[in-house]
Amino acid sequence: MTSGRDTNGEKVREAAQRGAKSTSPKEEQAPNAGCGPSGMSPREATWLAWYTCAVSLALTALGILLLALSQAHRGVPVFEEWVENSVIAVGFSTVGAIVAPRFPFRNPIGWLFCAIGFVAAMILFGSEYAYYALLARPGSLPGSDELAWIVSWLWVVHAGLFAFIALLFPDGRLPTRRWRPFAWLVIAAVAVGSAASALSPGPIGGLSPIRNPLGIEGAPNFSGLVEVLMYSLTLAAAASLLARLRGAGDLERQQIKWFAYAAAVAAGGAIVSYVVSDAVEVRWLHWDIGFVATVIGLAGLPVALGVAIVKYRLHDIDLIISQTLVYGILTAAMAGIFEVSVVALQHLVLVLTHVEDSQLAYFATAMVMAALFEPLRKRIDAFVERRFFRRNNQDGGDQSTS
Repeated sequence: MTSGRDTNGEKVREAAQRGAKSTSPKEEQAPNAGCGPSGMSPREATWLAWYTCAVSLALTALGILLLALSQAHRGVPVFEEWVENSVIAVGFSTVGAIVAPRFPFRNPIGWLFCAIGFVAAMILFGSEYAYYALLARPGSLPGSDELAWIVSWLWVVHAGLFAFIALLFPDGRLPTRRWRPFAWLVIAAVAVGSAASALSPGPIGGLSPIRNPLGIEGAPNFSGLVEVLMYSLTLAAAASLLARLRGAGDLERQQIKWFAYAAAVAAGGAIVSYVVSDAVEVRWLHWDIGFVATVIGLAGLPVALGVAIVKYRLHDIDLIISQTLVYGILTAAMAGIFEVSVVALQHLVLVLTHVEDSQLAYFATAMVMAALFEPLRKRIDAFVERRFFRRNNQDGGDQSTS
């Protein structure tokens, strides 16, 4: 009896060992099985990411080439957002191709970056293709109306992808369950907004000389309303980063700060370009400050993702934010002083010498600004440090004490 029981036990143990050996390869592959969409293998995920990146870069290069060819013909306008879309296409596609295969399946941040870069490249290529085939050399290329129609609604999808980047960064999950209805609202807005823009009559946004080929004549144009709705949802999604900061750990908090900093620079540049400059009718604000800040912010978003993943020198973001606030406020103050001083001195010179547009006013203003620069910078630096970073320093001191 005992020997039979021992023999049966040995058979059971041998069967268990054979089962473990047969299943161990699957268990070893399980952690990597979710590296891409639909659980594709790491090699397939890497191939898909870099293939998407290559297509995006090729479309961007073709779009810039068509832009150069179109400018050889008089009267052909330049696509208004070609620089922004080029930066997004190159930066987001490249970083997405690098990080997407390394992310677990449940974290779609890398694939969202790939999608944002691809859509930006498609918008750039479609816009320049339509300009070249419809305005520069009409009828020279096929499918120009179709591409113009795609551009008329594809920007809605682009805005929706940016909203989801803000909602899901950095761990691929919503901050809390309370944001789930908002996420569904964004999806519904993208679907309805794309359909409304695709069927709205009149000029296409960004391609004003070209009319929507499939727009329903006599129907209202919803493009402006959709634009306000999508940008409002994107800003609301960005607020989720603040909600996520409350329960974040030290590492995740620094990751969010990097991403939020780049997003704030881009949003601030867009506000200066399209709101402030139009309100005060100062064109140099649009190009010299707003446009530059928007491009830097858009380029900084993929950089922020790379920094968040590498987890290297994360704490430098506090110094960067501090210096940005200081010199941003300083630039605004100096710009205001310059405008007020030049106008006042021009009137004074006109009264005294009866000479308009005197260079003396500009020289005197430059001397005033040179004298005020350093004292004003020190005061603003102290204000920013006291107002925004005193609490962080106190928290750091408390933690070090404890």
